Amino acid sequence: MFMVRLKFSSISHNFSTAAAKHRRVPSKYKSLAIGQAQQAITDYLHTTRSLSYTHAEHIATNASVSIRNLILKLDFSVPTFSKSLRKHLSYHPINEFEFFFESIGINYSEVNEFLPEKKFFFYEDRSVLDAACALSKFGFPWNKLGKLYKEERFVFVQSPGEIESRLFKFKDMGFTSVAVIGVCLAMPRTLCGGGELGSDMRCLFVKLKRLFDEFDSLHLFEENVESWHEISRKVRVFYDLGCENEEMWELMCRNKSVFVEYSEEALMRKVEYFCRFGVRKEDVALLILRNPDIMDFDLEKPVISVTGMLKHFGLSQDEVDGVAQKYPYVLGRNKLKNLPYVLRALDLHGRTFDRLKNGNHHLLASYSLMDPEEDLDREYQEGLEELQNSRTKTHHVQKLDFLHEIGFGENGITMKVLQHVHGTAIELQDRFQVLLNNGIVLSKICMLIRSAPKILNQKPHSIQDKLRFLCGEMGDSLEYLDVFPAYLCFDLENRINPRFRFHKWLVEKGLSEKSYSTASIVATSEKAFIARLYGIHPAIPKHWFERFSNRKTRYTVS
Repeated sequence: MFMVRLKFSSISHNFSTAAAKHRRVPSKYKSLAIGQAQQAITDYLHTTRSLSYTHAEHIATNASVSIRNLILKLDFSVPTFSKSLRKHLSYHPINEFEFFFESIGINYSEVNEFLPEKKFFFYEDRSVLDAACALSKFGFPWNKLGKLYKEERFVFVQSPGEIESRLFKFKDMGFTSVAVIGVCLAMPRTLCGGGELGSDMRCLFVKLKRLFDEFDSLHLFEENVESWHEISRKVRVFYDLGCENEEMWELMCRNKSVFVEYSEEALMRKVEYFCRFGVRKEDVALLILRNPDIMDFDLEKPVISVTGMLKHFGLSQDEVDGVAQKYPYVLGRNKLKNLPYVLRALDLHGRTFDRLKNGNHHLLASYSLMDPEEDLDREYQEGLEELQNSRTKTHHVQKLDFLHEIGFGENGITMKVLQHVHGTAIELQDRFQVLLNNGIVLSKICMLIRSAPKILNQKPHSIQDKLRFLCGEMGDSLEYLDVFPAYLCFDLENRINPRFRFHKWLVEKGLSEKSYSTASIVATSEKAFIARLYGIHPAIPKHWFERFSNRKTRYTVS
């Protein structure tokens, strides 16, 4: 009875907003209308579509928004509403997949993404429904199957026999049904592959059995799906970092407190922090599991002095001076949460992470600013005060935070860069990510931005196209950006491409004895470019305008 009330409560909440506009169902009759609609859909699916009554009921009771939308199509009257619903369904069949996908736990706003094209009825394609029924028969909660579907759709194209065979093979390895369900919900990939278990999957479940036996000695599990799912999700955090690393599995068995005392979200935050060092994922897992006290470190709020932190990590004064000379835009203060990218901006991330991994993780917790005035930059502070008083304070502060996140410190250079970059912090992040995804190391990206801040004003697809053209058509490497970072600021279609093709044509025709650099081809002003062509031969500018240039402007060269 309690669960029925919960279902009614959920649907009533979704129902109330729309009902306020239509006023067709008085508040005191909402539960009645919902209950009758659920029953009508259950009977419709059971009798018309031959679903088992249980599965028809699962769909009807877990599709709250679809039920609400159905109710709002009809005028409400207590004596006739049930009859009207059934009559309506006789002449207006529902999109059964819409009800189904919402019922398995997919948010209604996302349902359209999963609906099969031009199919409305289960008889047109029963594979997804049959797979869901097989999983439900084993004991999977119906309204959690959406998580499986979103992460591993392949599970739902397997036959019920393949699914059942695989699940019972897991049970044969010593797991209870609820344990199998919890693991599979946390790691949907375990359900892929048909009825037979590959050696990798068999090996995984052997390791899980050993791990869970260790956990069971502390009575960590209640015999329900939620308990097993929660622990399995935490195990997956480390499994995704290094599933084949034997030491990692040994450490998980020994450090059970990591899985007892901390939430999955807390584990993920620490993992994401150390993954930003750009090191191997399995090394991140080993760092945390070898040093579980690291989970209690506050790596978000503390403020650091970059030079102070470098000395804290063991750099000599000469090394710090060398860093200051080569990377002045990283200096000043920053937040400890940005330390991984700060160290990558200095090319010191590998060296520092090795120190942390080899027994010096405590350095992260033992650092503190030596002096309240330490590394305060006057120019930065003045710029920050101006931002705080501007009308667009929030917008600019968010962009400034983005620069700090990628390694720029609290210094005057950062403020100068900020003046030249346009767009929201999210847009800047997307553009930065394109550079990172193309294999440009973070320290070089920061150097490029420092030299040519307007790189971050280019659209992501534009940056991608220019990099592809540089390395493909022009035959240069990404290292050329070290020499000519402003390349990424020029228009590809109207400047880079036509000028390069024309230069190539001149060389092929033997009209230009001199081979110009990419910078000389692209960065030369339009007037100087035309003058250069005229100097080669007075007729050549005509070829440029008629055959190559996307701009038809004529220039007179005196």
